[in-house]
Amino acid sequence: MLPLLLILFQNLISRVGLIMLLAFIMTRVKFFRKLVVKQNINVKDKIILSIIFGIYGIIGTYTGIPIRGAIANARVIGVFVGGLLGGPVVGTLSGLIAGGHRFLIDIGGFTAISCGLSTFVEGIMSGFLKKKIDRSDNKFTFAFIAGIIAEVLQMIIILIFSKPFSEAWELVKIIGIPMINANGLGIAVCISIIYGIFKDIETAEAYQAQLALKIANRTLIYFRKGLNETTANEVANIIKDMTDFKAIALTDSERILAHVGIGEDHHLSGNPIRTNLTKKVLKEGKYIAANSKEEIGCDKRDCKLKSAIIIPLKEGDKVVGTLKMYKDKENAINKVEFELALGLGHLFSTQIELSRIDYQSELLAKAELKALQSQINPHFLFNAINTIISLTRTKPDEARRLLIHLSNYFRNNLQESEREVTLNREIETIKSYLEIEKARFGDKLNIIYNIPEGIDCSLPPLLLQPIVENAVKHGIFEKVEGGTVEIIALDNGRETELIVKDNGVGMEEELLRSLFDGKDDSTSIGLKNVNHRLKNKYGEDHGLIIESKLGCGTTVKMKVPKEVRRL
Repeated sequence: MLPLLLILFQNLISRVGLIMLLAFIMTRVKFFRKLVVKQNINVKDKIILSIIFGIYGIIGTYTGIPIRGAIANARVIGVFVGGLLGGPVVGTLSGLIAGGHRFLIDIGGFTAISCGLSTFVEGIMSGFLKKKIDRSDNKFTFAFIAGIIAEVLQMIIILIFSKPFSEAWELVKIIGIPMINANGLGIAVCISIIYGIFKDIETAEAYQAQLALKIANRTLIYFRKGLNETTANEVANIIKDMTDFKAIALTDSERILAHVGIGEDHHLSGNPIRTNLTKKVLKEGKYIAANSKEEIGCDKRDCKLKSAIIIPLKEGDKVVGTLKMYKDKENAINKVEFELALGLGHLFSTQIELSRIDYQSELLAKAELKALQSQINPHFLFNAINTIISLTRTKPDEARRLLIHLSNYFRNNLQESEREVTLNREIETIKSYLEIEKARFGDKLNIIYNIPEGIDCSLPPLLLQPIVENAVKHGIFEKVEGGTVEIIALDNGRETELIVKDNGVGMEEELLRSLFDGKDDSTSIGLKNVNHRLKNKYGEDHGLIIESKLGCGTTVKMKVPKEVRRL
């Protein structure tokens, strides 16, 4: 008996191998791949899948091995795999097709009814296991065990419905173990082969997602400058170089900003938008895919653009332009490329929105700087001039030195062209201011510069100076005996910490807590302005840190990153 079982198992495995080969070939067919990966298949798709897997079952019957009035076969593989992939409808219909065929070719035969019925039952069973295999982490093991159970069920049905029972029992003893194991293995392998389609798509989608991020990273610098012909041309070239699309175009709401690749001889930058399809996307704000030259609607007869996807580019809820990606063959844009295009559209829209925010932030920073410059006390100018005049006769060299400091102070304070200055430049401006104040108040004002040699950073202009002026005017000069202002710079690796300490009059806790509220006064307006600019430039966690105690003085700290990453 054992040699017979082994021979039968070997022969069955060769038949199962044929089914596996057919399954592999089917996974290379584009039509079949599309059917399998659909998220929600319709009735038509289910009928098509049922016919396909029903035919697989029929092939399993015809490649079977006749034995004792029955057929040892791999029919169940097609039916069971169909149910696991397509659900109850596909399992039931493919079982009905393959099982009905088995019954009809052997009407009145010893196992005609039992084999036809068992195939139908196994198809129903597999359909109801679809949700479980979808959730399973190990689909091979799940399919193998389910296939074994299904074949055990078939042997039970043969024993129940095939008469006489003694012959049915002898048949099951011969075909039971070989069919149970061979078909269980065949189902598991076929499932693994077909589910490989999903892995291929996941891999392709992961690659395209990575590609989208790479493109977004390379184009960010251009979109930050706004959507115009120059930036659009750079972006279009980047996309074309990094993808398989034959042409890339970007438009604003009225004209073509850039067109790179096929068709650039007549889709010219600066020209009005040519196609009604693009105008429709601009009007409705929804993407459109075109699969033929006629759908694209170019008015040039020999235009080679035959497939396209057009995605709206938005600034908030407003459509400000389009991204158009073309191929030179009909129906040439696959699902993964389609998702890539949509992803790029969303990323580019975000980048355009960020460019607007950047522009507004820049305007805000300029406005804040103007507000700070407007706070320069005219009395300081008059007092400085009077001090210089008083020294022109008694100490002309000192007067000349202070006049140079005054000129330097106002020149740096009123300069708007630079977004950032060096720490050394800011310290020079502060020194000019302090030299003039020391000339007025003499020993009442003492200054300590604790800035290590070699330390430097870039910071917005008028960031540190208002803190120093505040310390002098509201800290030291309100103290009868005067005091000391210490300016400290510390290198903290990625950041430079700037500290202004004074031993002046200090502040009450109530005033300290209310410095950054909505009320402006002479003490807080400069601090509030600097605090707002710091947060706007470097983030919410980079505001001023102020410590003060009444009668003991005040310490103001700020941290300036050495590299500012704009996200």
